[in-house]
Amino acid sequence: MSPTITTIAVLILFYLGYRYYSKFLSERIFRLDPNFVTPAHEFKDGVDHVPTNRFVLWGHHFSSVAGAAPIVGPAIAMIWGWGPALIWVTLGTIFFAGLHDFGTLWASVRNKGKSVGVITNSVIGTRAKGLFLLVIFFLLLMVNAVFAVTIANLFTAFPESVLPYWLQIPVAITIGFLVYKRGTKLLWPSIIGLILLFVFILIGANVPLPLPEAMFGMSPGAWWVIIMLIYGAVASRLPVWLLLQPRDYINSHMLFLGLIIIYLGLFVTRPDFVAPFFNTDVPAGTPPILPLLFVTIACGAISGFHGLVSSGTSSKQLDKETDARFVGYFGAVGEGMLALAAIMATAAGFATFDAWSQHYESWAAASAGGTAAFVTGAGHFLSSLGISPVIGTTFISIMIVAFAATTLDTSMRLQRFILSEIGEQYNVQPLKNANVSTVVAFLSCVALAFLADPSNPGAGGMVLWPLFGTTNQLTAGLSLLILTILLWRMGRNYIYSLIPLIVVVTATTVSMVINIANYIQAGNTLLVIVGTIILALNIWLILEGLAAVKREMQSRIPPAPPLSK
Repeated sequence: MSPTITTIAVLILFYLGYRYYSKFLSERIFRLDPNFVTPAHEFKDGVDHVPTNRFVLWGHHFSSVAGAAPIVGPAIAMIWGWGPALIWVTLGTIFFAGLHDFGTLWASVRNKGKSVGVITNSVIGTRAKGLFLLVIFFLLLMVNAVFAVTIANLFTAFPESVLPYWLQIPVAITIGFLVYKRGTKLLWPSIIGLILLFVFILIGANVPLPLPEAMFGMSPGAWWVIIMLIYGAVASRLPVWLLLQPRDYINSHMLFLGLIIIYLGLFVTRPDFVAPFFNTDVPAGTPPILPLLFVTIACGAISGFHGLVSSGTSSKQLDKETDARFVGYFGAVGEGMLALAAIMATAAGFATFDAWSQHYESWAAASAGGTAAFVTGAGHFLSSLGISPVIGTTFISIMIVAFAATTLDTSMRLQRFILSEIGEQYNVQPLKNANVSTVVAFLSCVALAFLADPSNPGAGGMVLWPLFGTTNQLTAGLSLLILTILLWRMGRNYIYSLIPLIVVVTATTVSMVINIANYIQAGNTLLVIVGTIILALNIWLILEGLAAVKREMQSRIPPAPPLSK
């Protein structure tokens, strides 16, 4: 089957999943109520709790979750062949990610906008809540430090993307001011903003802005990491309507237009697959496909980070509970479409099988070149439409940078929320202050970026990157655990979350054990320690959940009648 036919078939399956399965979930499982008062209205403050048009909120939600990970993961997984990656992305999006993202959003709305970590308190217990918050903090720390490095690398490799990205910010702020303070209708400002973004891309392609090779003893990449972390901290304290929502809305338009252009280029090029359906000749040192496929693709199918966004920022902006289906489930579908584009770009975008084999000559080469493989393949598709290589690579790189940056400042905002919740949990008064928790989040990210790897300042987050996939998926498993117990307690049919829960927890736990064994063999003490801590926290949490279910079942057993004398 050709890439064109395969792509059309998967897109149809995505549509059917949203049309029918998400409708079933909304009506029969979550039972959405259009009259339910959402946290956005109940706690409206103009900063974090802001009732938002569902299309704008979908733009924020989708842009926040659609970082570089759904591109990098499938591109790396291509080393096992395009077939396994495509099957998992398709099934994972429809039956796992859609339910997970939709379900965590609904659960948060029904619990006054609390994050999934805090909901753990009422579902399992106080101790479990503390454990989950620690797991989430580890995950967000990795996301912030790693995405700052990802953006820094793209700015360094593609300096043409620098100007378009920074010029987008004042345009987004202007749109936010016009819509929320002047009452301007959203349509025309967003269209003008999107047109300006493409104008900026054309300008940036001719006006690259590289940083000097060395400033005060630091590389350009290290400076970009600092700049992006400062930006993320500042952006996380701004009202969501001022920058986050309008910029994400523009970005969502850009990504969808970008996906249309990539798919159109694919349909015009009509290439054949150069990658094998199933690679029977993987390079030496490549880990086993099962269960590592799941944690390698990660965000391309299901992601714990999505649950943090759903319950951390999106739930505080949901205007009506019925909007959760569109924002949560369709947000996951958008992520699946991005992962599908990554698969096609890396499976059919190379000129020859030899070129593909050279890029995937080793596991290390595949892991380091995931983004480059996507840019190369997507650029090839764009060239068939008459788009010059410089414009094409600038467009693809700014697309990745924009979404990585959106993920960064959303994650910084989430980390502030988590630190505040940890402050509440353990009565650490300073952390309850939003400014203090923001500074702590910023400093912890800087510490990881610059102290974890002194030989490569700024890139320290990459030291923990091998743990990201497993930690992210284990977090998704824990979110599904909370959702499943919540549905069970409410008397709803929980089988639809229980099956994904079992698959995700089993696959990721085994993957983490395999990874820790590899780290021990390689003598990587840091990864062994951190990985073991995260694994222990997750197992502990699962045991706490099982104990909570057992206690609940025992409490439901009526007492035995007294013995007759």
